[in-house]
Formats: sequence, C-alpha cells, structure tokens
Amino acid sequence: MISRNFKNVLVVSIGFLSLFTAYGGLQSLQSSLNAAEGMGVASLSVVYASIIISSMFLPPIMIKNLGCKWTIVVSMACYVSYSLGNLFPGWYTLIPTSVILGLGGSPLWSAKCTYLTISGNMQAAKDNKKGSDVINYYFGIFFFIFQSSAVWGNLMSSLIFGQDTAIVDIPQEQLESCGAADCGLNVTAYGNTTRPEQKLVWTLVGSYIGVGVLAILIVAVFLDNIDREQASEFRGSQQPFCHTFLATFRLLKDWRLVTLIPLTMYSGFEQSFLSGEYTKNYVTCALGIHYVGFVMMCFGASNSLCSILFGRLAQHTGRAPLFALAALTNLSCIIALLYWRPHRDQLVVFFVFPALWGLSDAIWQTQTNALYGILFPREKEAAFANYRMWESLGFVIAFAYSTFLCLEYKLYIVLAVLVVTAITYPIVEYHEHKLKSSTEALQSAWPVMG
Repeated sequence: MISRNFKNVLVVSIGFLSLFTAYGGLQSLQSSLNAAEGMGVASLSVVYASIIISSMFLPPIMIKNLGCKWTIVVSMACYVSYSLGNLFPGWYTLIPTSVILGLGGSPLWSAKCTYLTISGNMQAAKDNKKGSDVINYYFGIFFFIFQSSAVWGNLMSSLIFGQDTAIVDIPQEQLESCGAADCGLNVTAYGNTTRPEQKLVWTLVGSYIGVGVLAILIVAVFLDNIDREQASEFRGSQQPFCHTFLATFRLLKDWRLVTLIPLTMYSGFEQSFLSGEYTKNYVTCALGIHYVGFVMMCFGASNSLCSILFGRLAQHTGRAPLFALAALTNLSCIIALLYWRPHRDQLVVFFVFPALWGLSDAIWQTQTNALYGILFPREKEAAFANYRMWESLGFVIAFAYSTFLCLEYKLYIVLAVLVVTAITYPIVEYHEHKLKSSTEALQSAWPVMG
C-alpha cells in the first residue's frame, strides 16, 4: 500500500501533467503559430510579467486563506483561459487571457511547492527519515510525471499539424538563414512558418482545453486538503493584510535568497530559449512547424526520466555535483549552437540538443525547487513566490528581446547568466555546508560535555 502522502504527490503530479500538456504545447508553438507582429512571443512576455506581479502578493494571501488544494484549483482555471484565448488569437484575446494566466501562475506553483514540502516533512516524520531526502524524492517524482507533459502536448500538436496539406519543401535560401549563421529575425518571412489550416488549429486548441478542464477535476476530486486547519486558523487570526502582502519582499532581507536570484533567473532564460528560439530558428526554419512537437517531445522525455533519476541520485551525491553537470551540459550546448548550421539532412542532431537540454533542465527544476524548500522551511509560501517571481523575470527579459536581438546575442546572454550562476550558487552551498558541519560537530560534542 502506498502512503497517503505519496498518493497526494501522484494526484498533484497527474493534475499538473494534464494542465501543462495543454499550456506547454501552446507555449512551444507561440513563436511559430502566432508569429504575426510577434503576437505569440508578446503574449508569453505578458504571461510572465503578470506572474512577477502576482508573485509579489498573491501566493501567501491565497494559500493562507484557501489552503494549497483550492489555490491550485483556482489557479488551474486561469491557465485554461489562455487556451480559450488561442481559439481566436488576436491582441484582444491573447493579451487579456495572458494576464489572467499570469495572475494564477505564481499561486499555482507556490501552492504546489508548499504542498509537496509539507507532504515530504509529514512522511519523513512518520518514517523517521531526513525531511530534505523525502522532499527531494517527492520533487523528483513530481517532475518525472510533470515533465512528460511536454511529450503528450507536443505529440498532439505534431500529429494534428502533420495532417496539414499545405506543407512544402524548404528552399535552400531559407536553410542558409537558419541557426546563428543569420540574425534569425526574418524566419517568419518564409512560407513554411505560416499557420496550419484553421480547422487543425481549432482541433488542437479544443483538445488542449479538454485536458485542462480534466486537470481541474482531478485535483478538485482526489487531492486531500492537508492544510485545511492552518488555512482556517489564519482566516480567524485577523493577521494584518500588509503583513501577508509584504511576506514575499521581507524574505529578500535574507542574503541567501538574494544570492540565489541568478540561479533562479537562469531557469527562465534557459527554458525560454528552447521553447522560443530553438523551436523557431532551428526546427521550424529548417524542418517546418510540424516538427516542433516531435523535437520538444524528445526534450520532455529526457527531462522526465532525468527528473526521477536525479531526485534519487541527489540523496547520494548532494546538490552541487548535479548543478555542475547541468551547467557543463548547457555550456556545451550553447557553444555548439553558436557554430551549428542546421540542415534537414542532419535530422538526428535536431533531437540531440533538446535531449541534452532536458537533462540539464531536470536538474535546474528538481534541485532548485528542493533547495528553496530546504533553505526556507518556515517561509515556504514567500520563498516559492520569490522563486516564481525571479524565474518569471528571466522569461520576461528573454521573450522581450526575442523580436529585436539577433540569435547569436541571445545565446551570449544565456551564456552570461549561466556564468554568473556558476559564481553565485556555490557561495550559498558552501555556507550551508559549513553550517551543517558545525551543527553536527556541536551535536557530537554535546554528550561529551554532558
């Protein structure tokens, strides 16, 4: 029999899998599907700008009043609205629904992280294990299931768009402009990035709406409300609104959080590069939009498998070696992408890069989420709100310069943020190692002193 806490982890994970099958698939296609006037990328910028705003005040207020379960349910409904906006994409439909999604984004992720951390600590207390080990394991399970959403969402898009009768061979002139060889801003000028038939777009978006609604039902029906009592106590305590409102900002007084900002922002930069730049300037440019789904499926499969692997491995190796592996893998990919000239005859290479990127992203996601939960156990809601805020700032900056910076410079920016991360993260890790060593030394000395 699986434990109740593990069952809840599975329910949260399956709910997110269903929800992000829809949103992840749409995000991967925005730069190619709604390329006119940069509308798709602009909508993603608005999404993550709204997440930044919601991170400043919404997560602690919603979680403490509604509890984690109902915060997740309400926030999931915000995500479904974005799929509705994509039924008839235009500035007046995409931008408002992007704002709604963004407002629900930070509470959704903060509630999920808080829920998994509470579940991990509860199970650790039952089994007499270290809380950090169980939390790491639960985050690994979550990301293993969640990241496979990239497989299913992109499989849906490739199978549906593969039925398009307007697919044409890509001219040599376009192939010469793919990758970092050319600026990459004029990819949409070529015929192969035009929208598929409208009925196919409606079929895909309608399917995405369906799986989004399914996600809401799964969580609402099957997830236990484990923090109901804490939420009820908070509503009855009459805690000042400003105290909850400022919780996210108060945590910035902790130097460890400030030092982790580059690591957290890098997560946004690297994800936005793959979903926004790689899909458009390498895959759509050289192979066509119907290949985007297949390539991103490879990213999702790699990410999913590596998430469960590294969630387990972290218990034996610690976080630092895994972060080093992720940094070296991303560094190698960035350098290779600067020099690679994509061509349709090199089909396997198009899948190698997202597979390696998925390996790295699995580490960035599982270990950074777990790190926040371990470093700030008493301010979980505010800590995870900060995580979403700074990660979203990385997304916003990357999507904001997407339409006017050349691809080569975008790669250099991702590389620069990675270097800063490699300098700042070890400072926190070293401090925690010293703190842990001194605590263990005191504990071992205590019986002797007694």
